[in-house]
Amino acid sequence: MTALTDQNAPSPVDEERPDRLRAFLRDLAEGSIVRTLVAIALSLIAGLLLVVFTNEDVRPTLAYLFGRPSDFFQAAGAAIANAWDALIRGAIWNTRADDFAKGIRPLTETLRFAGPLIAAGLGLAVTFRTGLFNIGGQGQMLMAAAWASFAASQLHLPWGIHLIVAMLFGFVAAALWSGIAGFLKARTGAHEVIVTIMMNYIAVSLVTFLMRTPVLHDMSKGQNPATIPPDKTAVFPRLLGEGFDLRWSFIACLLAVVVFWWLMERSTLGFRLRMVGANPDAARAAGVNVETTAILAMVISGLFIGLAGLNQALGRDGNYGPGVDAGIGFDAITIALVGGNGALGVLFAGILFGAFKAASPAMQVADVSPEVLSVMQGLILLFIAAPPLIRAIVPFLPKPKEETR
Repeated sequence: MTALTDQNAPSPVDEERPDRLRAFLRDLAEGSIVRTLVAIALSLIAGLLLVVFTNEDVRPTLAYLFGRPSDFFQAAGAAIANAWDALIRGAIWNTRADDFAKGIRPLTETLRFAGPLIAAGLGLAVTFRTGLFNIGGQGQMLMAAAWASFAASQLHLPWGIHLIVAMLFGFVAAALWSGIAGFLKARTGAHEVIVTIMMNYIAVSLVTFLMRTPVLHDMSKGQNPATIPPDKTAVFPRLLGEGFDLRWSFIACLLAVVVFWWLMERSTLGFRLRMVGANPDAARAAGVNVETTAILAMVISGLFIGLAGLNQALGRDGNYGPGVDAGIGFDAITIALVGGNGALGVLFAGILFGAFKAASPAMQVADVSPEVLSVMQGLILLFIAAPPLIRAIVPFLPKPKEETR
């Protein structure tokens, strides 16, 4: 009987797994700014190396590199300068423009792309700091966009009221969709990573189906899944006039940064969220309802991610298809981690990645593969999410507390 009991008892490895997962999430949530800057720098170096060694003018010089290295360095310098110029012209300032409006347009495009990235990144940061891993940004964005689109096209209300109602529809949809995962986590112990991933598939299929029905689709326009164009009264106005696509939704994302900062750093609820993320057992001993806090964290995360979905759905004059999320739900993971799960960090990370997206067309025109930017984004996430790897490359980085004990 004793032997049987010993065989069925959990091994020390099994008992340590939850603690290791919490320690990993805590390390991600507390990532230092030095580690983040080093990760960005290493990714930038890797991106420049890709630019150099894939350049058509550089490759021929490799055949006689040791015989005349000056040709290689001259071609490599020209390739880097060309890529850097394309990045600046596509994301910050068009140096070839003949007036101010055309010159500043790249910066407005960077901010337009950055808005939903910032909002979704804030949503992921809430769960990271609570010790949860919300991978359901895609589904939550799609549900927010679908409900908002329904309100924007099927409800005909006065200007001002209509936009607010459509936004409320989107917020409620995203919060409910995210809250389901939080409820399953708290009440059944279902892992939030698996649940949110599966709910992404459900959301994509459900929204695609609705885009083929009269609920969201104009049946006279064929069978391709697409929404009905929203009423003009339910669309975010342009922030800088007709010549720019930047909308007032970007201002809403900036306000979300302030709300996130106050929530996580100054409110009692934020203190409870951080307490559960740091040590759920200690939080429970202090009287915090860990299960309810987990549900609240997922709901709040859904609200921020819902704002990203509203940017995509109500930040345009026409209709959209099932790909309206544009991968932002997954990009937000990188944004939150690069930003150290802090308000200002997520803001700057969102602008950085918005610049990458805005610069992509200009780099392609300059014969620089835009996929280089995607590789850089992936490398940044790799370095941030693998602290031992980046510390092996840069040994002066401090180790987290768990490794110094």
